[in-house]
Amino acid sequence: MTKLMTVDDVAGYLNKPRSWVYGNWRDEKIPFRKVGQSLRCRPADLEKWLDEQN
Repeated sequence: MTKLMTVDDVAGYLNKPRSWVYGNWRDEKIPFRKVGQSLRCRPADLEKWLDEQN
């Protein structure tokens, strides 16, 4: 089972501030899913998203 990434994990991975991730995840279509009240992202989905950005 793959560990889901938190907003902090994604921010660190993208080298962006946490506030940027929260402020832009919808517009940038970062592949988060709501888990309860939290945003989570599968690492493979984030990699795919990054590949599509170029």
